[in-house]
Amino acid sequence: MREVEVAVIGGGAAGVAAARTLADTGVETLILEASDRLGGRAQTVHLAGLPLDLGAGWLHSAEHNPWVAIAEASGFTVDRTLPRWREQWRALGFAVAEQQAAGAAFAAFVRRMRDNPPASDRAADALLPDCEWNGYLDALSGYINGASNAEVSVRDFLAYDDAATETDWRVRDGYGALVSAHGAGLRVALSTPVTAIEGGDALLRIATSGGTLQARSAIVTVSTNVLARGAIRFDAALDPVLHAATCLPLGLADKLFLALDDGAELPENGHLLGNPRTAVTGTYTLRPFGRPVIEAMFGGEGATVAEAEGLDGVAHFAIGELCALLGNDWRKRLRLIAGSAWGRADHILGGYSHALPGHADARHVLAEPVDPRIRFAGEACSPAEFSTVHGAYKTGVAAARALLA
Repeated sequence: MREVEVAVIGGGAAGVAAARTLADTGVETLILEASDRLGGRAQTVHLAGLPLDLGAGWLHSAEHNPWVAIAEASGFTVDRTLPRWREQWRALGFAVAEQQAAGAAFAAFVRRMRDNPPASDRAADALLPDCEWNGYLDALSGYINGASNAEVSVRDFLAYDDAATETDWRVRDGYGALVSAHGAGLRVALSTPVTAIEGGDALLRIATSGGTLQARSAIVTVSTNVLARGAIRFDAALDPVLHAATCLPLGLADKLFLALDDGAELPENGHLLGNPRTAVTGTYTLRPFGRPVIEAMFGGEGATVAEAEGLDGVAHFAIGELCALLGNDWRKRLRLIAGSAWGRADHILGGYSHALPGHADARHVLAEPVDPRIRFAGEACSPAEFSTVHGAYKTGVAAARALLA
């Protein structure tokens, strides 16, 4: 039976960070990755000569995001152009006064959560029943949390809000490409899903699709939805950890890329929100990096509808929203080239985690080891930087250092 010092289960940002930290200190490490690539929810594809991020795309909170330094040390170009999410190009379909009113409604919503948090810990209970911008606020929750306000813990939301900054940058060659490149040279077994981790003996027994191996320790970085589904069997002692995973489900956040034919009149890195009065709408970045594409994102309820419709269906919807703002002549100038459906990705099953109301403490339970040989890492384990690639990275490094200690 094969043996390894540390097995890292999952080759996303947390897994790569953990394995890199261990390998750089001389610890024999093996990444066991269920899919055929590294990167997890950070995935860059190359189409028509363009690197397109189907998953994570922003270096959030760049002032304290370790991927900035990693990118620059690895020869990747960091674009420091800030997003224009709060702007509506030419106020199309969203007048300046309406933008101000919607922004004020969001600020007041956050203040209510801070100053008078609902006893339910349910973000939706801080909404005003008669507010005309509640659809807008649910759309924002979809983009931020991957879920509607009805599914989100107030404490969890505020923990992220307190930790995040307004500085968001991008990687010109792709965030997914950067994460994958950081794993170069590591020992990796791709297309090797793990089905069980048993800890009865001195060494862990790790069952995979390619056979069983033994390890002194393991760092598990798979998504909470994969853990909650029971795709990996653990000893009963870890049941509290698996229960915590069910309290931290992945919401949905999907992307769509539309090729632009002769779209030079659109601003580079401009922004449009499809419909500011509903949760089922797309947020559109026009010509990111000056490239001839429009990048659309759907979150929460919008992403649920998008995955049900399929790529062709959601592309039809997105083009319809854009034509309602830009004019129907644009219909013949836009075409689908790529898109994601993370809820359908078997080894991930969603976008990023949110704590259900009353369960913000589940993040600590997930991160706290029950068996000292088995540690969990990933964005869901971060108490305040969840849903981010840098949050995942930091938990992977922390798990590796704990094993080294």
